[in-house]
Amino acid sequence: MKNLLILIFLIPFITKGQTILSRTTNFPKQTVYVDSLPAKENVWVFIMAGQSNMAGRAFVEPQDTISDPQIISINKENRLILAKEPLHFYQPKLTGLDCGMSFARELILHLDTNTVILLLPCAVGGSSIDFWLNDSIFNGVHLKSNFMEKVELAKMYGTLKGILWHQGESDAFEDKIPVYESKLNKLFTFFRKYAGKDSLPIIMGELGSYPVSEKMKANWSSINEIIHQAASTDKHCSLVSTGDLKPKEDNIHFNSPSQRILGQRYADAYLKLMKKRRE
Repeated sequence: MKNLLILIFLIPFITKGQTILSRTTNFPKQTVYVDSLPAKENVWVFIMAGQSNMAGRAFVEPQDTISDPQIISINKENRLILAKEPLHFYQPKLTGLDCGMSFARELILHLDTNTVILLLPCAVGGSSIDFWLNDSIFNGVHLKSNFMEKVELAKMYGTLKGILWHQGESDAFEDKIPVYESKLNKLFTFFRKYAGKDSLPIIMGELGSYPVSEKMKANWSSINEIIHQAASTDKHCSLVSTGDLKPKEDNIHFNSPSQRILGQRYADAYLKLMKKRRE
């Protein structure tokens, strides 16, 4: 266990009556609360936003449920806990492994032991960009209001360092593609305005390259072109490639090994963006 120069009081809580879902036989059965944090400048907060691939649909394995005292998250009551997969909780019958823990584990290697990473889940599967812009309810969640709530939590506990964004599958249709770029720019502008940081980093991931139909492949490719364009014109954005990553059997969601690689790539993209800023 790493030496932390902070004192974190941990209260174990055993979840009663937990159902083991088909997505995993290793679902975390214990919640460990965090009652103390370092100074806000030493709590690096990242909001994980978008739809299902960011919310997590991959199989959770034992290695994904091992906590690290420098990586924390929240539960559905917004209480601070040691982070374990699955991080998202808006669709409990669907949610599985996402890229959050692998992102944090990679990033923490480059930070000192005084620093804690706080991951705030904010992704809801299947949500088109209009639901985000209009603060519509999707699967019981007001998407924009939920993001705003997470920003307030970030301000309460630490320093918001960036947004991890993966979305676009629900907009990969002929009638939506032509307006996706303008809506994405509008949404990112709102994110930064509400956060009070015009230079807030947003790390975007490409859609996968594995759709089974030619029409879907073409549409996903069009969304990826727009994502590339957004990243190239926004100096505070960075792009994560996914072309070599593999899907689950549904050919919509990344499998577990790919989600872990994806998280590492998000961390690498964030670090490169920060290095570029310093140069």
